[in-house]
Amino acid sequence: MDPSAPDAHDEPFLSDLLVAIRFYSRLPVPRLSGEKNPYRLPDFDRITPILPLASLIIALPATLVLIAADYCLSSLLAASLAIATQLLVTGAFHEDGLADVADGFGGGHDRASRLTIMTDSRLGTYGAAALILSLIIRILALASLLELEGGPEAGLLWLCAAPLSRVIGLFPMMLLDNAKPDGKAAQVGKAGRKSFAMALILAILIAFVLPLGIEADMGPLALAIVLALLSPLPLLNLAKKLIGGQTGDVAGAAQQIAEITFLLALSAHWAG
Repeated sequence: MDPSAPDAHDEPFLSDLLVAIRFYSRLPVPRLSGEKNPYRLPDFDRITPILPLASLIIALPATLVLIAADYCLSSLLAASLAIATQLLVTGAFHEDGLADVADGFGGGHDRASRLTIMTDSRLGTYGAAALILSLIIRILALASLLELEGGPEAGLLWLCAAPLSRVIGLFPMMLLDNAKPDGKAAQVGKAGRKSFAMALILAILIAFVLPLGIEADMGPLALAIVLALLSPLPLLNLAKKLIGGQTGDVAGAAQQIAEITFLLALSAHWAG
């Protein structure tokens, strides 16, 4: 039996949601009756439409930490604790991809060596630098939002980034061929155009609807969304040129770039 094949049961929506949460996070997820292999690799055509909702659940603990910590700690400490919580919840899932891409693209001299470096579990100089910069930029951007808008408002804006950036993280899967035919990215398959379109529309709607409660200015928010959508395009061009396609690490790096771009765009707006 294919280990990635979905189990047969009466709750496909809930099952797909749990599979997405398990894949993208370390959150404890109950096992449904009838699930023979709950930790199987997901079928991305099935879980992609539900990914925005799973992303909100995954992001909620870190968002609550951000809001609560802002009441008793400095903005910088609150933002640091929130990012630390995010790393714990996700297992640094996307950060690992960013670091591997930076090491491979920066340290390899040809396609084969780049792919070999990207599969190496050791962290190199390029990867460490990319990881440190990602953490610093996100912490400072969140601290800026906290100082200018307060905990609940900043938390809500950050929550918007979760579904948007994770769906953007699927851009490499949709727009590039697999760099490794036997890699994990190839094993999970590609989301269909309809599934991906549904996820992207839902993620954008969430990013517009959630800030309505704080009466956010829709113009600058729309600009932040557009910039996030465009942000991974240079990475995709680089991946096609340097490794001939995409891997799961490229998807993780795309998510990180999108989240950073979204936060920086919002920080620039609110600071203005």
